[in-house]
Amino acid sequence: MTEAVNHPDHYNAGKYEVIDVIEDWDLEFHEGNVVKYVGRAKHKEKRLEDLKKAAWYLQRKIELLEKENESNT
Repeated sequence: MTEAVNHPDHYNAGKYEVIDVIEDWDLEFHEGNVVKYVGRAKHKEKRLEDLKKAAWYLQRKIELLEKENESNT
């Protein structure tokens, strides 16, 4: 596969590749997407769009945790 598929520039801008951080921190789906979108936002043309996506995934995870907490009480 090509570098554009395996190691896109917008995921490799810093010291660590985003996927490596997500795996190392053992993040769940929503949390991993937050890290992904925040990590690449500065390096893409649609920075605001990526930050909004990150906020959407974070809000969704918060809502899931709130529902979980309600059902456990």
